[in-house]
Amino acid sequence: MRNKWIYSLFKSCQLCPRSCGIDRFKNRGFCGEYADLRIAAIVPHLGEEPPISGKNGSGTIFFTGCSLKCKYCQNFQISHQSLGKVVTPNVVVEKIKKMYLEKNIHNVNFVTPDHFIPYTFEIIDIMRKKYILLPVVFNFSGYQKCDVIDWLYDYADIYLPDFKYADNRLGKFLSNCDDYSTVAIEAICRMVKQKGFLDFFRNDKRKTIAKKGVLIRHLILPGFIENSLNVLTTLFIEFGKELPISIMSQFYPTSFCKTESLNRRITEGEFREVFEYAKSLGFQNLFVQYPDKTMNKPEFLPDFTKDDPFSKN
Repeated sequence: MRNKWIYSLFKSCQLCPRSCGIDRFKNRGFCGEYADLRIAAIVPHLGEEPPISGKNGSGTIFFTGCSLKCKYCQNFQISHQSLGKVVTPNVVVEKIKKMYLEKNIHNVNFVTPDHFIPYTFEIIDIMRKKYILLPVVFNFSGYQKCDVIDWLYDYADIYLPDFKYADNRLGKFLSNCDDYSTVAIEAICRMVKQKGFLDFFRNDKRKTIAKKGVLIRHLILPGFIENSLNVLTTLFIEFGKELPISIMSQFYPTSFCKTESLNRRITEGEFREVFEYAKSLGFQNLFVQYPDKTMNKPEFLPDFTKDDPFSKN
């Protein structure tokens, strides 16, 4: 049952580093959302990294709205266009239970939940009361408050944050966020201190499915390869060669994106430059998404107008 503390967090919203201070019971915050929980999709997802998706999928909850709002967002239908429906935590848990019983999902995966964090506490509490004891993944943009990470100590098992920009100026240009790199590094440090590196790699005994830890993602953006190289340098200096990293090449220009430099896929040459640099730094625990040479629309580019955003039908 929701308590006064959960309600109070929406009264003058400080849940993300934007700290807009808006009363979300009356108005939309920077994230575009009121206090009512809104979700765009709850589906088993096979498009995450292998230790997250496994064979049966990650039970993924896509929250409507976003506190970052990147110009090139692949999920723009929910981050910018607010597709989604109002639901209750109990309804969410019933859908999680159904995925668990029918699909045998490996975990519960909250995607961009920053602005609805209070509801994730409630969802997890209800899950535990129903003995749905799956690992919980917090799939973040990287732009998080350390206070929020501290709150999640007893709730999160796995953190899956992005590290998008090494240069705050690029963060300002593409996400209207002139402190992204500074805030994200501090937040990721707190996540690593709390959970350690993803246990999939621990002691060279690779597990089929991860249960705990941090895996950092970086999406290569066409025309911004220097940023990717600087991201890798920053992460290497901060965390060392054993840090688990996922290098992604799936960027696809959407009709929403109006930034001219992002109107194409990345080239194989751009990908190769980033990948080879990661290897030259000595990173030992890499997941690598190789670019599609046909340059077709990525298999896992979602369409949230469908009940299953990843359905091919």
